[in-house]
Amino acid sequence: MEVLDLARWQFGITTVYHFFFVPLTIGLSVLVATMQTVWWRTGDERWLRLTKFFGKLFLINFAMGIATGIVQEFQFGMNWSDYSRFVGDIFGAPLAIEGLLAFFLESTFLGLWIFGWERLKPGLHLACIWIAALGTVFSAYFILAANSFMQNPVGYTLNAEKGRAELTDFGAVLTNKVLVVTFPHQIFGCFMVAGAFVAGIALWHMMRRPDHADASAFRPAFRMGAVVLLVAGLGTMISGDFQGKVMTEVQPMKMAAAEGLYDDARPAPFSILTIGTLDGSQEVYKLEVPKLLSFLGTGSFDGEVRGIDSLQAEYEQKYGPGDYAPNIPVTYWTFRLMITTGGLAMAAGAIMLWATRRGRTPTSKWLLRSAIVLPLLPMAANSFGWIFTEMGRQPWVVFGLMPTSAGVSPSTSVAEVATSLAVFTALYGVLALIEVRLLLRYVKAGLPDLEPPSDPDDADAPLAFAY
Repeated sequence: MEVLDLARWQFGITTVYHFFFVPLTIGLSVLVATMQTVWWRTGDERWLRLTKFFGKLFLINFAMGIATGIVQEFQFGMNWSDYSRFVGDIFGAPLAIEGLLAFFLESTFLGLWIFGWERLKPGLHLACIWIAALGTVFSAYFILAANSFMQNPVGYTLNAEKGRAELTDFGAVLTNKVLVVTFPHQIFGCFMVAGAFVAGIALWHMMRRPDHADASAFRPAFRMGAVVLLVAGLGTMISGDFQGKVMTEVQPMKMAAAEGLYDDARPAPFSILTIGTLDGSQEVYKLEVPKLLSFLGTGSFDGEVRGIDSLQAEYEQKYGPGDYAPNIPVTYWTFRLMITTGGLAMAAGAIMLWATRRGRTPTSKWLLRSAIVLPLLPMAANSFGWIFTEMGRQPWVVFGLMPTSAGVSPSTSVAEVATSLAVFTALYGVLALIEVRLLLRYVKAGLPDLEPPSDPDDADAPLAFAY
C-alpha cells in the first residue's frame, strides 16, 4: 500500500473511534444537567442518585473522548502536512475558538461540577454542569464549521504564490450553508445516542431486578431517555431532509453515489435494496421507491437528480482528467445503514415505551436483550453517517480545491505511517477494553447511596470527588 492509503486508513480508524465518544458526551451532558435540574427543583433524591450515576458514566466517556481526540491533531502535522498548510489559515480561527472558548467551558466548569458538590451552593453547582454542556455544543459547532469548509469552501481566496487558501470572511465560514444544516442534524444525532444510552441502561436495571427499590428510580430515567430518543430521531429525520437538499446542491456527486445513480433521472427513484453490482452493469434485483430520491435531493417528486456519468464528464472538463466518483459500494451502503440503524433505534424505543406504560415492567427476554443493544444502534447510525459524509466527498480533501492525494505529507514513508497505524490501533484496542470494563462495572453497580454531606465550612476538609 502507498502512503496515501495508509494515512487515510489511519485517519479513518482514529476518527471513527473518537466519534464513538463524541455524540454520547454532547447528549449525555445535557441529560445529566436535566436530571440535576429536576432534583434541584423537586428535592426528589431519586433524581440526585440518577444524576450521580449517569454523571459517573458521562465522566468516563468524556475522559476517553479527550484522550482519543488529541491523537487526531497529531496526524495533521504527521501525515497531512500539505493539507494543513493549505487550510491552516481557514481552520486556525474556528479550531482556536473551539479550544480557547468551548473546551475551556467544558473542562473548567466540569471540574467545578465534579469537586463542587459540597463546596458550591446548589444553584451555582447546577449552573456549572449546564455551562459545561453548553461548551460541548459550542465545540461541535466550531469543529463542524471547519469540516463544512471541506465540503463547501466559502469565505476564502486562493493565494497562488503561496499555494494556500486564505481567510477573507470568517462570518461566511460560520454561516456556511452546509454548517447550518449539518449542525442541527448532528446535535439531534447526539441526543439519539444519549437517549438510547439512558433508556437502555435504565430498562436493563428495571427488568433485571423489578422488585428492587432502585427499579422505581430508574423508571423515570428510562421514560426520559426513550422520549428523548424518539423526539431527537424525528429531529434527525427532518434536519437530514434539509441536509440532503443542500448536499445535492453543493455536492451532487455525493448524492448520485448514495444511490448508485449513473444516468441523469427525472424523476429519480430511491432503492431500498440492490442485489448485484453497484456499477450498474450486473443488476440482479432492485427494490425501490419511485420518485423518492428526487424529493430527497430537490424537494420535488419530479425534480432532476444528476447521475455519476454526466457529473464525471463535467468535472473532467472543469478540473482535468481523473476519476471524480467516490467509492460507490461504501457510499451506497453506509447511507442505508445510517437510516436503518437509526430507524431501528426509534422503533425499539417506541416499543419499550409502550411496554412500560402505566407502570408496567416487561418480562420479555427479547426486550431485555434489546435494552442491551439499544445504545449501540444510534451510535452506529452516527458512525455510518460520518463515513458516508467523508467518503462521499472523495477524491477531494477540500471539495473542488484540493485532491486528497495532494494533502499527504511528502516526506512521510510507508514504514513510518504503517508503524504509527499499528501502534495507534493497538493502543485504541486497549483503551476500548478499559472503557467497556469501566462502563460495565459502574453500570452493574447501580445507583449510588447518598452519603451525608460534610461541613462545607471546614477549610481542612479535602475536595470531595462525588464519584
